[in-house]
Amino acid sequence: MARKKRTTVVEAGRDPALHAGAVNVPVYRASTILFPDVETMRTESAPYSYGRRGTPTTRSLEHAICELEGGARTVLTPSGLSACTLAILTACGAGDHVLVTDSVYGPTRVFCQRLGKRYGIVADYFGPCIGADIESLFRPHTKAVFLESPGSLTFEVQDVPAIAAVAHRHGAAVIMDNTWATPLGFDALRHGADLSVQAVTKYIAGHSDVLLGTVTANESWRARLVETHGTLGLCASGDEAYLAQRGLRTLAVRLKQHQESATEIATWLKSRAEVARVIYPPLHDDAGHELWKRDFTGACGLFSVVLHPVSEAGVASMLDGLTHFGLGYSWGGFESLIIPVRLHRSFPPALEGPLLRLHIGLEDVDDLKADLAAGLERLKTA
Repeated sequence: MARKKRTTVVEAGRDPALHAGAVNVPVYRASTILFPDVETMRTESAPYSYGRRGTPTTRSLEHAICELEGGARTVLTPSGLSACTLAILTACGAGDHVLVTDSVYGPTRVFCQRLGKRYGIVADYFGPCIGADIESLFRPHTKAVFLESPGSLTFEVQDVPAIAAVAHRHGAAVIMDNTWATPLGFDALRHGADLSVQAVTKYIAGHSDVLLGTVTANESWRARLVETHGTLGLCASGDEAYLAQRGLRTLAVRLKQHQESATEIATWLKSRAEVARVIYPPLHDDAGHELWKRDFTGACGLFSVVLHPVSEAGVASMLDGLTHFGLGYSWGGFESLIIPVRLHRSFPPALEGPLLRLHIGLEDVDDLKADLAAGLERLKTA
């Protein structure tokens, strides 16, 4: 009987019998691996051959994520961004065309505009709510569609099954950055993605002390992913993999708390006079709520708010005085964060005023509300 995902995050990738009964797979630090004989070396029949190609620590995390994703193979990369770029390079080469959601993670967009362009990969951007109308954007040499749903700044929910159906009719791969929901909240491969990307740095590791990414392929893209990953020399350390796997074990309970707290704070912020709009798909009046409700089984603690028009000095006064919210990039850790957002988009959404992105951590909700309430009061005095 297949186990539930909440059980998978606890059990997958562990085999205490292989490690003297240790509950957690120990940290293996290795470059050179010794073979027992020439025949084993020649036939590459040993489970491990060189540290860059995997150790028991990194393989255990790969196996756990792969089972959670329902994929055929998962590989580790040094960061979430390197996972995004690996997925693109797995599907695309010189002369190829990739369609990218306009709400994509900023550094992924930079890769497409700079290094990808230098490598001969042409990227065009589409409005994230395009759905099946994306068909008109395909060219004969379109090899991939890159999705991120919801986008991590403006949180548009994309119709992944509809877009995937069109892409597959054209023979193109579907790449999905699924970091926001994680495999617990959205089953990317089952909804049509061929390559699912996770910034393990965020919720899977969960403690703001790891840089790591994963790409998980379905059976059709398994060999191409492994080949590209190995040829690029991408790998991850045993220490990072160990910390990420330790974080994975509590992913379900942490996400549940992040979502509950975020929903309470997002609902409260909607009542504030200083706030024009809250963008969080689990809210029933959010523009993406129906798609979220149809396709997702959970959310996280990341959302944005649009303020009514106010000066930059007012926003700075609000943010600089916060006590429980830190000013910092990334998200997914135990701590609450907030940043002012500047969008770089081909199809920028209409915003009533400044945009702030919040990550709701695991602190007491009343403390976080009081911190934000004091900050919003400072908007009026700046």
